[in-house]
Amino acid sequence: MSKTFKGLLFTLLAFSMIFTMTGCGSGKTDEAKKVVIYTNADDEAVASMENALKNAGYDGKYVLQSFGTSELGGKLLAEGGKIEADLVTMSSYFIQSSQSQHSMYKDLSFTTDALEKYPSYYTPILANTGSIFVNTEVLKQKGLPMPTSIKDLTKPEFKGMVSVPNIMDSSTAWLLIQAIISQYGQDEGKTILHDLIANVGPHLESSGSGPIKKVQAGEVAAGFGLRHQAVKAKASGAPIDYVDPTEGNFSLTESVAVVDKKNATTDLAMKMAETIIKDARKDLITNYPVALYKGETVEDINKPAKSMKFEKPLTVELLKEHQEFFKSAQK
Repeated sequence: MSKTFKGLLFTLLAFSMIFTMTGCGSGKTDEAKKVVIYTNADDEAVASMENALKNAGYDGKYVLQSFGTSELGGKLLAEGGKIEADLVTMSSYFIQSSQSQHSMYKDLSFTTDALEKYPSYYTPILANTGSIFVNTEVLKQKGLPMPTSIKDLTKPEFKGMVSVPNIMDSSTAWLLIQAIISQYGQDEGKTILHDLIANVGPHLESSGSGPIKKVQAGEVAAGFGLRHQAVKAKASGAPIDYVDPTEGNFSLTESVAVVDKKNATTDLAMKMAETIIKDARKDLITNYPVALYKGETVEDINKPAKSMKFEKPLTVELLKEHQEFFKSAQK
């Protein structure tokens, strides 16, 4: 009996070890690992998202990694669903293009009440809008007129006094290119862009925030960039004013999407995505004052006078076309 009992115990112990090693019976295969979040968002947006996740009890349940837009976009397009990330916040056009190539995202399981219709697999976390801005003191010192359009910045008197971002480095510049092509078409638009680049000279910036910094410093009189940055600078008492150009205010959104790994971590990532939309938006809209969801409001000063949309869907392919348009205008 003793040998039989010992044999039984040995057999049970062996089975137990096998189950433990394979995860069977322990529930470990169903447990979510830490959610890996990849984002191209800047510091203010990351802080808003992390505060929302922490307040919702997700502190310690995720790892967040920040990337530049081009770097993260390249990873999405190259790696598809094999990417390490479970949750992505990224420029919407990169999310659309990577989904088109790889079908890598899971349809969102929550409702958002967005003001506009978006694909089922992503929803925006913030939006940025383009405008002209000026240093009013420099305009006065140089005897320059207040510009009302992007075309005005191509006039001879603005030579060396304009700063804009480079579309080869910054998505903010795409807002400028969309405005030019929409208003003037490819042919006239190319001439205007050529003359604008000539006036910009050494003040072509790799960062979207580069032009506002140069305008605030008084190095140039006018620039093109993100509207909310100029509004904020003016409110702080700086000699800055903003101009909604006659060509229109175009916008770009950054969105959240869940990579469909088909596991428990995917489910947890979906809950975090919902938290970002439901809880982080109140902070995000403060720093990026564009209403995206029902019930949201922004002050009148943050409402661009000439909101417009480009006639074609924004995709990575279209961005490349417009980058070539930019390069050809430099010649």
